[in-house]
Amino acid sequence: MRMEWIVGCWVLVGIFVGSLCWVSKEMKKKNESQNNKGAKVPKGKLGWPLIGETLDFIACGYTSRPVSFMEKRRSLYGKVFKTNILGTPIIVSTDAEVNKVVLKNHGNTFIPAYPKSVKELLGKFSILQINGSIHKRVHGLIGGFLKSPQFKDRITRDIENSVKLNLARWRHMQSPIYVQDETQKITFEILVKVLMSVGPGEDLNFLKREFEEFIKGLICIPIKLPGTRLYKSLKARERLLKMVGKIVEQKKKAMENNSIQETSPVNDAMDVLLRDGGDQNNETQRLPLDFITGNIIEMMIPGEETVPVAMTLAVKFLSDSPVALDKLRDENMEFKRQKVGSSENYAWTDYLSLPFTQNVISETLRMANIINAIWRKALKDVEIKGYLIPQGWCVLASLTSVHMDEENYENPYQFDPWRWEKLEAAVNYTCSFTPFGGGQRLCPGLELSRLELSIFLHHLVTNYRWVAEKDEIVHFPTVKMKRKLPISVTSTST
Repeated sequence: MRMEWIVGCWVLVGIFVGSLCWVSKEMKKKNESQNNKGAKVPKGKLGWPLIGETLDFIACGYTSRPVSFMEKRRSLYGKVFKTNILGTPIIVSTDAEVNKVVLKNHGNTFIPAYPKSVKELLGKFSILQINGSIHKRVHGLIGGFLKSPQFKDRITRDIENSVKLNLARWRHMQSPIYVQDETQKITFEILVKVLMSVGPGEDLNFLKREFEEFIKGLICIPIKLPGTRLYKSLKARERLLKMVGKIVEQKKKAMENNSIQETSPVNDAMDVLLRDGGDQNNETQRLPLDFITGNIIEMMIPGEETVPVAMTLAVKFLSDSPVALDKLRDENMEFKRQKVGSSENYAWTDYLSLPFTQNVISETLRMANIINAIWRKALKDVEIKGYLIPQGWCVLASLTSVHMDEENYENPYQFDPWRWEKLEAAVNYTCSFTPFGGGQRLCPGLELSRLELSIFLHHLVTNYRWVAEKDEIVHFPTVKMKRKLPISVTSTST
């Protein structure tokens, strides 16, 4: 690990020295061009050549106020400003309306733009980076599958079984129980089943182990020398591609042998992508197998990162807010009594119709900011609300800044599920609440994520009580608990 950082630092120094003159010259030319046009480029500073203000940006991610980097510059330059992060001159937007325009663009003005390590790991076929009709097609296929009634019925039962089984193990585990680790076991198992119908066993254990190694490299120094973080993650990706690719081939062969009919029920997302024949329903229109394999791996990210972290933070916030926890428990205990009395099964809509539970989830997502920002690149000069975003520049739409802005939310650093009960919430929060992104790239699994959180919270608060140890949230490179949130659990069910 030490060698990796030494190599990385020396490479950065070398790049810095060698690029100093070139960067200065290019920035001077860009600024002269903008001045000649009379364009209103947002104010701000680019900091040091190449590294810009990256160090300040990273440092704030390890504090209790991760948006302090944004807040400081917003107070100096306004809600939209320019800076240089990770070696890239960017326009940062902390304005909800500007973010909405950037996110809703259909690809003719803005395209996805992410750090080099993300591009390297996810590959050229990544749904995060592809644009146009192919993105729309895949997004629609997955979204349609996740919204189907048959899927909703089946996945509700699967999530319930997984949650109950894993929570039951907590009773026999030695304290403390690390919530972040345990919720990952639940969500990863569920998502892999949704994606390719792989259940508990050696294959699932292999996938989880390799995926943990793979995802560590998403945000890292983009150097592929042996021993570096990116190198290790790329090797893990190769092993994942081999295994997932094997499953894709097996499913494809079964379809060709007619053992699986095109009209038979779809079991998972892999089936959906394999069976789609394109607009003209011929073989040339089908999605390539390596495209399907890479994107199935990418779709595992919510099972390892976003949903389990949201579950963990919900437990933390509720631990720190006993009044909210009591109200949540009361609502879910009443819901449980109704179901026991009627002998009806729990349904997807039952969970999502619990008002205070959904308020707790919304407030958790607002404060957690697991997806803290969206990166885009301008294909041409774009003017939004009087700001000019020059062609070729990256735009960072800061979702965290909007969620933690006092103009949008009163006492934004306070966990307050009751804020969502206000009548004006439906109007005022539509633009300023974007935990799943927005526009055409709105996460197709947003309802599934809410369902997982709802089921987890329901069974947790109706069957267990817990005491959480002191822990802190870390916001860089990704959101997580510093100590994985250790708790002591007591069962309340007989």
